[in-house]
Amino acid sequence: AVNLAQEQNKYVFFVDRSANKIEIRNAIEELFNVKVLAVNTMNVKGKKKRVGRYEGLTPMRKKAIVTLNEGDK
Repeated sequence: AVNLAQEQNKYVFFVDRSANKIEIRNAIEELFNVKVLAVNTMNVKGKKKRVGRYEGLTPMRKKAIVTLNEGDK
């Protein structure tokens, strides 16, 4: 994520699974006072975890990769 931020001006956030790209764009622009050029999203599956003989999954999450305008950080 550090290379994305330094070289391509992209930042990675975990967001609410029900949020869409427009909602993510508006939230980032309002919270950080920057101009968002693009938002790419992906759903991240939960991983299998065990505690003794009990097996479960970590929660599914949504990852957003946000591309900012040149000059914004």
